[in-house]
Amino acid sequence: MNADFSATSRTVGIFSAFGVSVLTLAYVGALAAGLLSLEDKSEQVSDPWFSLLEILIMFIAPLLVALFAALHDWAPPTSKTLSRIALGFALLLAGVTSCVHFTILTLSRATVADADVSDLLFSFTWPSAAYALDILAWDVFFPLAALFAAPLFFGSPLRTTIRFTLIASGLLALAGLSGVVLNDMQWRNIGIIGYAGVFPVATALIGVIFLQTRPTNPAGAKKD
Repeated sequence: MNADFSATSRTVGIFSAFGVSVLTLAYVGALAAGLLSLEDKSEQVSDPWFSLLEILIMFIAPLLVALFAALHDWAPPTSKTLSRIALGFALLLAGVTSCVHFTILTLSRATVADADVSDLLFSFTWPSAAYALDILAWDVFFPLAALFAAPLFFGSPLRTTIRFTLIASGLLALAGLSGVVLNDMQWRNIGIIGYAGVFPVATALIGVIFLQTRPTNPAGAKKD
């Protein structure tokens, strides 16, 4: 067992793993409600659902960083390079998506003289700067984080299930890039299935792993 997995790491890991699962399910529910409220399905989800979705992502992002940090502590010494890379991509994911959604939440309602410029910067209709950055976060950085974390789990049936669930979520998210290639964002829904549908299952199972793992350093002191 890894000596870095302290009681603090375990607590943070459990809270963040189940927190990501719960908030992602809440995100899916809010998205579904927002889509059902639209008379024209080609329109963008409107408030209050749109703002709720932005706020949920702002909470999910730091929990993802905490989760991958706990995974790095939990990982065996021979896998530390992989867990460190996964954590790095999780940091990039959280940083980019937080900037995107905080900007949209706070500035998209501001009066901009040129409506076309506003749409190009803030809208979630393709093409826009916000949409492109969000794709970078969730269809590039997220799958890389998930795929580098997947090899950390091996051995028991539960760990093997987590491994393949992470691989599936990562590959589906990467497939969402087809929306950019084909210039059709309907194809990006494949990626949404990966990070909003499959990944919450993986994080819930990771939470179970953390619950089953006893900390090796109850005092929380870490080795250099």
